[in-house]
Amino acid sequence: MKTILILGAGLSSSSLIRYFLNNASSHNWQVRIVDQNIDLVQKKINGNERGIALSFNALNPEERKTEIENADLVISMLPARFHIDIAQDCIKYKTNLITPSYVSPAMKGLHQDAIDAGIIIMNEIGVDPGIDHMSAAKIIDEIIDKGGKITSFKSYCGGLISPESDDNPWNYKFTWNPRNVVLAGQGGASKFIRNNRYKYIPYHQLFKRLDRIEIPGYGSFEGYANRDSLSYRAVYGLEDIPTIFRGTLRKVGFSEAWDIFVQLGLTDDTYSIENSENFTARTFINSFLPYSIEEAVETKFKRLWTPDNEELFQKFSWLEIFDDEKIIGFKNATPAQLLEKILVNKLSLNPNDKDMLVMYHEFEYELNFENHTINSSMVNIGEDQTYTSMSNTVGLPVAICGKLILNDEIQLKGVQIPVMPEVYLPILSELETFGITFKEVWG
Repeated sequence: MKTILILGAGLSSSSLIRYFLNNASSHNWQVRIVDQNIDLVQKKINGNERGIALSFNALNPEERKTEIENADLVISMLPARFHIDIAQDCIKYKTNLITPSYVSPAMKGLHQDAIDAGIIIMNEIGVDPGIDHMSAAKIIDEIIDKGGKITSFKSYCGGLISPESDDNPWNYKFTWNPRNVVLAGQGGASKFIRNNRYKYIPYHQLFKRLDRIEIPGYGSFEGYANRDSLSYRAVYGLEDIPTIFRGTLRKVGFSEAWDIFVQLGLTDDTYSIENSENFTARTFINSFLPYSIEEAVETKFKRLWTPDNEELFQKFSWLEIFDDEKIIGFKNATPAQLLEKILVNKLSLNPNDKDMLVMYHEFEYELNFENHTINSSMVNIGEDQTYTSMSNTVGLPVAICGKLILNDEIQLKGVQIPVMPEVYLPILSELETFGITFKEVWG
């Protein structure tokens, strides 16, 4: 019997836990799941005799070492900052490891140690990063195998709300960590290359510089730049590519409205607001508008930010940001924290809502002195509030990769990401059986 140790049983773990438990008998696995909330683990095991619920502090090396030492595979669904400690333990005890997170410089530095230990540490095997890598690498390899030269690669991904659950003027609901949405794009200028020219978009311009994308059957989307597209040249072996761009998708109109929050300073998380524990939404918004004893808050807001655009203004009115009844503040809150609280109140999923994950790749390449294009799109809608699209698209690639490692079908060692055919071909093929399918249009 082989043992799988899963660290963390939160939302993103639901689908991978289900996959491992559903396949445990046929593959002779025992699935040991650790979370501080043991009731949550037991609920997800749902009586399956192959599942073992454990509750201890996975961040404590003494508490976790025996479990890691006895496991054949560790899946770390902990916050990314903790992966390096888990990886060092896995090297020590010669246990394979998978994380869905980006490879940090510290993780990259463990490559030779992992090889020496005879293990693989697979990273970036969720959805973004993960499915984006695999689906892109597949097309890139196909173009290169034909003798083509790739001149442009643009890639977009967004966690959104399904059309049937889209019932608000923002055409958006939180399907992942709201704090990450509020702070998206901060921490340095977005950088990419277009037609061999390096381009940079500072945060205060990010939501003004948009690409328009059409997804057949799902309408129009807009994409704003991710922080760093340039590093992906090396990831995909496209060091000399003239254009490479990665972005985040939203429905059309979202970014124009979000930019107002940015320009007002409401997404700032670097300082605390005085007397914030007494703030209503109206007090909060008014704190960032000019002082006027004659003008109402709505009038000032319209005059500064939504002149002659009633539809745009209604987005903010719908959020109830002008409400002066309910205290929304708490002590020493940052602007970003107060904004998050307002948004969560209005943009959270309803019990029967379903989320949607959209991914889109656009390639241009030269072959036989002719220019060609490829558009590849994937739209996936969640099952329910437990097996969301986000949970499925993050968890299933992790789980399938884990199966391949346990079955010795992946022989790679060291710190890896899933851009090799022996990894992406079987995973993409099995993902199709779960409805995670790309539609490619070659031109």
